[in-house]
Formats: sequence, structure tokens, C-alpha cells
Amino acid sequence: MEQQEVEVREDSESQLIYRIERPVYDETFIRSQLLHHKENSTTFRQRLAQCFRCSSHKAKAALLSFLPILSWLPSYPVKQYLFSDVVSGLSTAVVQLPQGLAYALLAAVPPVYGLYSSFYPVLLYTFFGTSRHVSIGTFAVISLMIGSVAVREAPDSMFYVLPANGSNASAFVDEEARDARRVQVAVVLTSLVGIIQVLLGVLRFGFVAIYLTEPLVRGFTTAASMHVVISQLKYLLGVKTQRFGGPLSAVYSVKAVLSGITNTNVVTFILGLVCLVFLFVIKDLNERFKKKLPVPIPGEIIVVIVSTGVSYGMSLSADYKVDVVGDIPTGLSAPAVQNFSLFPNVITDSFAVAIVGFSMDISLAKIFALKHGYAVDGNQELIALGLCNFISSFFQTFAITSSMSRSLVQESTGGKTQIAGLVASLVVLLVVVAIGFVFQPLPQTVLAAIVMVNLMGMFRQFRDIFTLWRTSKIELAIWLVAFVASVLLGLDYGLLVAIAFAILTVIYRTQSPRSAVLGHVNGTALYCDVDEYEEAAEYEGIKIFHCNSSIYFANSDLYVNALKEKTGISPEQLQAAQKAQRKQKKVNSKNNSPLKICQGVTHEVLPQNVTEEQKNGQLQDRHDESDTEEAIFLEPLTSVHSIILDWTSANFIDSVGAKVIKQVIKEYAAVDVQVVIAGCNRALLAELDALQFFTGVMSTDMMFPTVHDAVLHCQKFQFWKTDQTLCF
Repeated sequence: MEQQEVEVREDSESQLIYRIERPVYDETFIRSQLLHHKENSTTFRQRLAQCFRCSSHKAKAALLSFLPILSWLPSYPVKQYLFSDVVSGLSTAVVQLPQGLAYALLAAVPPVYGLYSSFYPVLLYTFFGTSRHVSIGTFAVISLMIGSVAVREAPDSMFYVLPANGSNASAFVDEEARDARRVQVAVVLTSLVGIIQVLLGVLRFGFVAIYLTEPLVRGFTTAASMHVVISQLKYLLGVKTQRFGGPLSAVYSVKAVLSGITNTNVVTFILGLVCLVFLFVIKDLNERFKKKLPVPIPGEIIVVIVSTGVSYGMSLSADYKVDVVGDIPTGLSAPAVQNFSLFPNVITDSFAVAIVGFSMDISLAKIFALKHGYAVDGNQELIALGLCNFISSFFQTFAITSSMSRSLVQESTGGKTQIAGLVASLVVLLVVVAIGFVFQPLPQTVLAAIVMVNLMGMFRQFRDIFTLWRTSKIELAIWLVAFVASVLLGLDYGLLVAIAFAILTVIYRTQSPRSAVLGHVNGTALYCDVDEYEEAAEYEGIKIFHCNSSIYFANSDLYVNALKEKTGISPEQLQAAQKAQRKQKKVNSKNNSPLKICQGVTHEVLPQNVTEEQKNGQLQDRHDESDTEEAIFLEPLTSVHSIILDWTSANFIDSVGAKVIKQVIKEYAAVDVQVVIAGCNRALLAELDALQFFTGVMSTDMMFPTVHDAVLHCQKFQFWKTDQTLCF
């Protein structure tokens, strides 16, 4: 039935060669002789019962999945890991403290809430997180997104009050009431972000991060860095301006700072500039000598300690009007219930913060997991972040994610597990409980300098423009759209525009796929683009059409147009030419003779008393001696007798695509051009079965597993038609 021989050997050059001899396969033969579906004896009820069946093994797996710490803490090698984790935790805490204070300014809340956000979530992530090296806590981009929402929901204009003595002095902003309201907004937003992340994790929606492609994330974070720097200019210069939110907020902020630049506090600016230069030099030294330094130089904590001492000793706040951090309550705040009435106002923003926060976390977690040889669970990371945000929000924190700068410190200083994060959170706790008041004289311009320097790495992402220009223009467009939209429209609307544009590029790629006519490379089983490779040669009378896209409602018409354009065969034009040819033959024939009209498609036709010869595609008519009948042969309209659709790149087809393909096959059949399909995968064949594609004139005989199978079939079809005449 089937004769197949497979021979594998090594020649003198150690090159493997294989030879296969077998019949030409079509789908009918494969289904009847080669492949048979397995019988599934399990009923739906049994499968459902299996899913909900509880066992000790399932319970243990669920517990270890929900609390990953239980999988590694019992076997924690104290002697090998503990010292490294403690050193790493202390080093990370030294960076986390000033960043917590600084990023609170971005979130538009008092600095102490940055310390709260550097303690509770970090502690919780130790139990629920799957990454061993990421440092959870405040992050500039997320803090800025929260700050924009807080400013939008609690603008300065809501808190103007008149002087109590009734004088004619202008109204002033009640900063205490404003800050309390903004804290409420940030806490409610954080709580909702946590709920969304937990739900997405439980529903196994960890894949949503794939829609934030790398160029989109890098363009978005670069734009966020621009917003952050612009928002810190007023602190660096000591200029009093309001904080703007919404579209064009960056433009309004720059305009406000430039309008008030003449009111710059010189002492504030000099102090901020000195700190900026010092931190930049320290960053550069850490980068240059990171292999020689046992731990990075803690530039941020040095700046914080020195500037706090200078500010306190010289009374910068009282004598020089330098803005300082101000009151930092000692101890932890009691848990409190959020103002749930704010939920409808921030639900859209919470989705954006939840997705961006998870995207930042999982990207860093995967980098470290790949480097150190362990796995992270995206769904569990969503649950971990959600629990960190939701539970911590009751203790007055704002939304968190992993920080690249702190994660690099934690990993480079020898951190092995999240014990390092636990140590860092305990250090923050010590500061909050015991010595938080020490940082009250800390100038805000110093925090602005810390924020700006920590974003230097983000601005290096501008180099992506030149790289993407050389590699992918579409990804460059995604980067630029994400950047420009986020800068001009704000981070919330900018992210939505960027995601929508990224999805549109996918649609564009499917609607504008690359198509080609393939030719055979002699001596191989390869079929390549004849326009690109000189070794690829077409078979006479056969066109092989390849398109690297699936076929569905959005591109089915484009697929057919490309097919007709590339092959150079249009059924409509052939039918029109065929009708014109028949009409012309009838006019030229004898009026008193019956006509028998035949379309010549063969080399030689031998009916009873008529001999037709065909040479090089041209027919020579020879009339018989009969007075009762005359045969008129139509010249062939095209030398192509077969078209092969190469579907090796097609992943799916919908009902619209199936109908269009059936219609085009019928149109080609009407002009005596057969169309067959090759390289269709089993999943796509199942879809065609479900769509009832193989009905009527369509059959599985026209489906072939490889292009070469289809070519051999078409050559046999041509030979079979050598002695045929299609009469009508």
C-alpha cells in the first residue's frame, strides 16, 4: 500500500543526508490510511469531577503556589545565604529610604507615606512573591501616575480659604486638608489596584502583560521620566507653582516654572545643583567600578544625611526659605478603612496602574530568574502584587512595584532570596518607629536631585530610536507613539493610545503581509521566492502562491487581490476573454453549419474525423470533410493550469475567509485552472471541517501536507489532461 524508505548516512564531510520514497499524500489518503483520532472515553462530567477533586497532593501544591516562601524557607541554607542576604538587605535599605521619601513627592503625598510604602509591601512580598531578587517598593513611574490622579481629584483650587481675620489678604491653600484628601485618593486607588491585580491573577490573566510590548514600555517609561523631571523642576529651583494634571500637563508645568523662574530661591537651587552633580558622579563611579567595589557607594543616603545636617545647622528653612520635608510622625499609623465613594472616579486609572506595575515587575523578575536559573510564575506575581497593594492600603500606603535601581543593588550585593527584602523592610521600620523625625529638616530640593539622577538610566532609552530605525520601523513607530502620546496626553491616556496603536500594528501586519510566488530549488525540497533567489525556478504551468498571514475577515479580500496580482491570472479577465473568443469564432464560422465549440488545452486531440495539433501552446484548426458539423477550437487563454496555495504560515481562518477561498477556487475552476492547498496544519484543517469547507465541489483531495506533494499532483493533472478536450 505504501512503500517508504528512509536512509540516513554520513558522508565524508560529516553531513547528514536523508532520502524518503513514498506516495504523494493528500488529505483524503491521510485521513483514511495514516491518521486516526484517538477516542476520548472521558465524559465531561468525569473531567469536571477531576478538576474539583481534592487530594493532599493538590492541597499541598495550592498552598506552595500561594505561599512560595514555604517552598524554599524550610531548606534555606543559613550558613551560605544569611550573611549575603543581610548585607544585601542593608545596602538596599540605604537606597530605599531616600527613594521612599523622594517618590512620595511624585505621588503628591507627604514623605512619611513613602516610608510606609517602603515597609508594608516589602514585608508582604517576602511571603507571596516568586522572585528572589526584585526589590519591591516605591517606583518613580507608578508614583507619578498616582500623583496625577491625586492632583486631578484634589486640586489646589478645591482648598483655597480666606484669612480668618477677615482682612483683604488673598486666599491661600489649606495644605493640610489638601494633603489629607490626596492621601485618601492615593490609598483608594492603591486598594483598587490591588483588587484588580488579585482578580487577574486568580483568573490566570498573567498574559495581559504581553500587550505591553517592549518598545511600548520603553517609550512609555521614557515619557514618564520626562514627566517626573518636569515635576521636580519647581523643587530644584524653589519656585512655587501649582501641580497640573491631564492632557498637556507637562507643557503647562514647564510654562509655569519658566514664568516663575525669576523667583528662584538661590540657596535652594545651589544646594540642589550640588547634590545633583555629586549623585551623578557617584552613579558614574559605581558603574565604572562595580566589579571592584564590594558594595555600591551609597550616594543617596550620604546626600540625605549631609544635607539634613546642613539644613538643621544653618536653619535653611527659617532663614533662607528653603522648603523642607517637614513633620514626619513617629510610629506606624493605625489601619483605616478607605473612602469607597472614590472608587468610580479612579477605576480607569487603577487598571492602568495595575497593568503597568505588573509589567515592570514581571519583566525584571524574568531577567533575574533567567540569569540565576529559576522560574517565576506570572499569575502568582499578580496575586503577590495585588495582596501587597490591597493589604498595605489599609495602612496608608500608595501603589508599588519593583524598582530596577534597587533590584540591581539587591542582586549585585549578593542577595540570594527575599530575606534581603525582609531585612530592608525592617530597617525602614526602625527609621519610621524610632528616628523618622531626624529627616524633618531634609530639603525637598535634595529629594528632587535624587529622583532626577535615578532616572538617568531611563533617558538612555532614547538610544532605542536609532536601534529600532535599523531593525524595525513598526516597533519604532510604537516607541514614538507611546512617548509622544504619554508626554502630551498624560500617562493614563498616553498608555491607552499606545496600546491601541500597538494592536493596530498587529492588524496592519496581518492586512499587509508579504506575499510571493515560490519556485523549486533544484536538488532539494525547498521552495523559495523566485524574485529573491536566482536558484528558485517555477514549474511550467504551475504557480505556487505564498502569503505569511492567516486568512480572516480583515484581510481575505487583500489575500485574493495579492493572489491575482502575483500569479498574473485574473479569472474575471479570462472569462471575459473567453466570451469574446467564442463570439468571434461564431461570427467567422459558416452560417449553415452546426457548431461544436471546444476549448483546446492539449497537445493532441483525436476525435472521430477531426485532428487538432497543438504546438507551443498554439492550436492549428483543421476542418473535417463533413458538411453537417464544424468543430471550432478556442485557443488556451493562459499557460497556467494549476495554482498551489501555500498555507504553511496560516494559523487560523474564519468563516469569511473560508467563503472567500471557496469562491476564488470556483472562479479559477470556471476558466480551467485548478487550485489546491498545501502545508495546512492539523488545527487549521479542524477549523475548515468545523466551517464545513469540504462541501460541494470542495473535497479533501485538494489538500496536501507539503508543497512538493501538491506539485507532483499538479504535474500528474497536467499529464492526465494531455489527451483531453473540455467541450461545452
